[in-house]
Amino acid sequence: MDRLEQDIQYIKGVGPKKSYLLKRLGINTVEDMVWHMPRSYDDRRNIQKIINLRPGEKATFYGKISGRANVLRPKKNLLLIKFNIRDETGDIEIVFFNKSYLKRVLIPGQKVMVSGDVKKGFKGLQVANPIIEKVDIHGGNRQRITPIYPSTEGLGQKELISIQKRALQIVGDSAREYLPKGTIQNNKLCGIKFALHNIHFPASVQAFKIAKYRLVFEEFFLLQLGLFSIKKGMLQNRKGVALKNNDKINEFVEGLPFVLTEAQERVFKEISQDMEKNIPMNRLVQGDVGSGKTIVAVMSLLKAVINGHQGGLMAPTEILAEQHYLHIRELLGPFGIKVVFLVGSLSKNEKNKILQEIESGEADIVIGTHALIQEGVNFYSLALVITDEQHRFGVRQRAMFANKGKNPHVLVMTATPIPRTLALILYGDLDISIIDQLPPGRKAVKTYSRTSDKRNNIYDFVKKQLDDGRQAYVVCPLIEESEHMDVQSAVEIADELSMDLLRGYNVGLLHGKMSTKEKEKTMDGFKKGDIDVLVSTTVVEVGVDTPNATVMVIESAERFGLTQLHQLRGRVGRSNYQSYCILINNSQSKISERRMDIMQHTTDGFVISEKDLEIRGPGEFFGTKQHGLPELKIADLFKHITILKTVQKEIEKIMMIDPGLTLDDYPMLRKKLEQRFYLEEEHLSFS
Repeated sequence: MDRLEQDIQYIKGVGPKKSYLLKRLGINTVEDMVWHMPRSYDDRRNIQKIINLRPGEKATFYGKISGRANVLRPKKNLLLIKFNIRDETGDIEIVFFNKSYLKRVLIPGQKVMVSGDVKKGFKGLQVANPIIEKVDIHGGNRQRITPIYPSTEGLGQKELISIQKRALQIVGDSAREYLPKGTIQNNKLCGIKFALHNIHFPASVQAFKIAKYRLVFEEFFLLQLGLFSIKKGMLQNRKGVALKNNDKINEFVEGLPFVLTEAQERVFKEISQDMEKNIPMNRLVQGDVGSGKTIVAVMSLLKAVINGHQGGLMAPTEILAEQHYLHIRELLGPFGIKVVFLVGSLSKNEKNKILQEIESGEADIVIGTHALIQEGVNFYSLALVITDEQHRFGVRQRAMFANKGKNPHVLVMTATPIPRTLALILYGDLDISIIDQLPPGRKAVKTYSRTSDKRNNIYDFVKKQLDDGRQAYVVCPLIEESEHMDVQSAVEIADELSMDLLRGYNVGLLHGKMSTKEKEKTMDGFKKGDIDVLVSTTVVEVGVDTPNATVMVIESAERFGLTQLHQLRGRVGRSNYQSYCILINNSQSKISERRMDIMQHTTDGFVISEKDLEIRGPGEFFGTKQHGLPELKIADLFKHITILKTVQKEIEKIMMIDPGLTLDDYPMLRKKLEQRFYLEEEHLSFS
């Protein structure tokens, strides 16, 4: 067996128990371990004495634990554990939050190394949640730059460092070099062995910079080359259907109860021109919440049908799919177009009937979830496929949907506004259209962040809106009560509101575990005004449209990313009534406060997405694991844009030498791309 593919369990000192914990971090092999990148570093070359510590500084110092731990419970679900650390010059307090196991681990007299931010406490200086290691006072981790790894409970930094050292020893000189020699020479990149050793245990600051540049370059190189290969594979030797008939589209637009914005007209023109070519369209439409992407999609579906073909739209949830189905059926029904609904929860008889209608061509447009890409779904003549909320679907799923037809046109939509440069990277296989206007007359949603002790006041405000004839959403992160998170569930909050805070008002409940009929009944009741307040999980994040709803209350708002909060806020402000979004923030962390502040001061989705990308990082923001794209372990799309541009120029050079991208001279690179993109060979083109 290749040493790099050796199971992590068999590294000396790991064993089954630690192996289980490592696998929770996605570390299954030796190679996974060496690519488990530090999240930060401690510069321990400057060891300080406690007497010299100053507030506001990051410091590393040694000492002994003085006395037993002091355990405090200032409020429910908050546990403070305080220790005193003493050296020959003085003592300092260290504090940990909700880490009860440390009381057993850190005992009086234990020699430790502490590294963290020094601040003023009630009784003097304090370090909160520092990195702490048991050490021999005469040895240990003195005088070096030390990595700090993403970890999990039960796996300390000292253990991770030890395992990482052994993994690097195993790798030795067998670290695989994927980049072409010419690329390494042209860009003055260090070798992979030097890069891996110095990203984990830098010999110097300069060595670290050289190593990081090399590894960031490699990640971007693989990402860009892989996306190019997907695009080439999708378009190579493929002829689509030219859809040139535009009858009824003007009639449809003139019959709408509103006027299209200039942005909607421009984007539909781009789509229409693509669909009239015999080269399959591959286009991304992105637009902020409420910008009117759906109507552009409906016009595109209409174009497919009047040309004698079928269209399909795939949405990430049944609720969103059903919203689209009801809306599109209402809009296109008068034109004699048959719209059908296909989701996993349908009965066998219902599903079989719809499948027959799709295969016979009786169904013109099919709206559904990932059920559309299952085996047994055969289209009569599929000419257009649309995926809504593209960030929920992977490259692979999109390709599977496209394969349901003979090279159909592909349109993907997202309400997650991504800066154009970054969109070109993430969706490198797509052309991009942006709907950058909102319909006229919309008022900006007023957003407020409040702590949980203001809940009574918040719901008093909700009552006033309800008494004025409006409706409200209340969104929660969980469906049912969880022992692991101190977050009230949707079920729990719905009960609390109906029995107490909003007693006398009709409170409805909506979540993903309900049956289709239950969800349909609840949504219909809310849309008709029979339900005053809809308590929901994030299933209302996209697509749900009730113009009379003017208040969005988000419980435990700190548990959501900025982009998701913005999506939720977009459910209100869809009429000429003033609307409000109230974020109930239970966290005192600086990051949470920063998120809430951003939400209160901007409603621009592009600004919010940039901030979200900056705060959370590209992996979490884009959900690349779900995309079928390789996860970025060290490169940062936000911070390393200059390196990315250098990579793109290098790939252009390779294309000039090897325009077919056969990669015959780069067998290791070819193998790596196939491994990392998890795609069927037919969607990767290397020949």
